[in-house]
Amino acid sequence: MSSILFHDPVCRQPYDTRTLQERATGGTEASVTRIADALGAWVSQHNRTEAHGRYRPPGRIEGIEHVVVVRESRALGALRDLYPHARFYLWVHDQMNPGSKRARRLSTTAPLLRELGVTVVCVSDTHRGKVEATLRGIGVADRVQALTVYNPVDDRLAPDGREIDTSKLVFFSSPNKGLAYALDVFGALRRRMPELRLTVGNPAYKAGAVAGNEGVQYLGPQPQARIHEEVRSALCTFAPNFVLPETFGLVFAESKALGTPVLTHECGAAAEVVGDARQVLPVRPAYRAYESVVGALPLGWRHGPARLADRLGLFDAYVERIAAWRAGGRPHVGPDPRFRLSVVAAQWRQLLQIRSADRVHES
Repeated sequence: MSSILFHDPVCRQPYDTRTLQERATGGTEASVTRIADALGAWVSQHNRTEAHGRYRPPGRIEGIEHVVVVRESRALGALRDLYPHARFYLWVHDQMNPGSKRARRLSTTAPLLRELGVTVVCVSDTHRGKVEATLRGIGVADRVQALTVYNPVDDRLAPDGREIDTSKLVFFSSPNKGLAYALDVFGALRRRMPELRLTVGNPAYKAGAVAGNEGVQYLGPQPQARIHEEVRSALCTFAPNFVLPETFGLVFAESKALGTPVLTHECGAAAEVVGDARQVLPVRPAYRAYESVVGALPLGWRHGPARLADRLGLFDAYVERIAAWRAGGRPHVGPDPRFRLSVVAAQWRQLLQIRSADRVHES
């Protein structure tokens, strides 16, 4: 039996291997499922009440030697009591900038982090830099090591040679990752290219508000297979997000694997994951200024300010890039070996068998 346990103390609803096929699943939950299944590990969740194979309600499991806590360090105390002889790891997925709310929450467990000598697993080198600064800030960096292991992409994801619809863009991130701004930009795109369409869905739980934007199809939360089908035929995954920086960006990595380029911003880990300057636009101060003014408005009230901003040239860079891609300049992309499930699972095996100061992933 496996000696590895992944424990999720904060998921909104229980999940397991079936979830990826049956319903919308967040990027963190998808990553936990893929890695745990690849390792044959146990998974427990704070809100699970029924067992399904290796997925169990909270409680002691015999033979556990490695405990990986997902996101929330405050769960370490109870797990230490259940598994006093185990090695502990904290797999963080969210932004943890020095001085932030999450950093302050982490600081409340600093004595426990030191006592257990926890290894913090980050999902990108960009992410790890912020986490390491936070660990120094709370005074545990001498005992708590941070390292990078990327989130995994199914090895089977690859281009399938289907015809590309050059009038189709897709947005499949959580709506709080810049959907309102993306809709404003899409309005500007459509005023120049009225045949453009934008398909909006969500791999996670939040359906998000819906406004009556012409040319926009709202699918709501969708299982990953449905999302992948939409992405395959699109000109690009349209993700002009700078509102909530990605610590990894599974949408970027999966889109790349499917052969569909991404148009996004140099924000968070986007440039690291996308790996192509043609797909990453700089975040101009004017973009942030615009969003600071209209960000609190309901979607339907943003149309007027967006039209004014368009007339002033705010969205020209997006128009130029999309027009160029439609005219034959679309980047050719494919699976990135850094993110293959087989590669990432091997890194987890190394980490959980040999605990050393060496990084599992070198940038």
